[in-house]
Amino acid sequence: MEFFQQSLDDILESLSPLQVEWKDDISVRVIERIEHFPIKETYTEADIHALLADHFNDGWLICRLFLGLSKDAMTALLHDALGEGGQGVTRYKKEPDVYIGALVDLGLLDAMQEQTNRQPQWSDVLVERLRSGRGSAISGQRRGRGLEDYAEGIIRKVFGDVYEARCQFVGKRNAEAKCDFAIPSKDAPRIFVEAKGYGATGSKMSDVVGDIDAIVEAKRHDTAFLFFTDGLTWKQRQSDLKKLIERQNNGEVARIYTTSMSGQFEADLMTLKAENKL
Repeated sequence: MEFFQQSLDDILESLSPLQVEWKDDISVRVIERIEHFPIKETYTEADIHALLADHFNDGWLICRLFLGLSKDAMTALLHDALGEGGQGVTRYKKEPDVYIGALVDLGLLDAMQEQTNRQPQWSDVLVERLRSGRGSAISGQRRGRGLEDYAEGIIRKVFGDVYEARCQFVGKRNAEAKCDFAIPSKDAPRIFVEAKGYGATGSKMSDVVGDIDAIVEAKRHDTAFLFFTDGLTWKQRQSDLKKLIERQNNGEVARIYTTSMSGQFEADLMTLKAENKL
């Protein structure tokens, strides 16, 4: 495979957005329950009980959406109100009145009344909270896994089933590290491919530098290492991207690819396949 030095501008110009659906099965169920939630002038403890009794986890999430609390904040407040013994379904079944009383103290009944009577459409508020909270996390997960699947499709096209995915490989001096794809196997790898996609800023974008360094440290020097990534968020995290490009310029990473460079990725895999007689 021909050596080629890449630049920050090369990668930035090739980046593209990663579009995914933010809803998962839980979100779909919760939205359906929200849309059919009874609208009343006032609510009682019985309404909270009905919400939790019919699929506790979904009901708990709806309570959290009414209150506009994150999962961590809701858990902390319930722990403070209930003390030791948990804040989940087991605690609810053991002491339902105490549990519901704690939710009332958090202002749940008032929040239910306020949100359901809000105009023009009360459910829009909860759906938006679901989208920006749980939906945002799901979208991030799907962007990453979607790009992995995309890269894997190209790897499979070139190598068939002669590779291992999402595994821990054995490198020099029996050093071990995790990687997305080891070709032809994790026990005798000749090529590594790491695939990471991003659509929102966060610590995970910095974590990828550590993941790359772990592979570089463990792999044999004669093993090719390719990195596949995409997502416009890299433009806001150029300092992390520069670190990755430094690894490529130093020869620690053979080449960095984005979705728009898929043709080059496939061509380089074909070259490596021939060079390694795979």
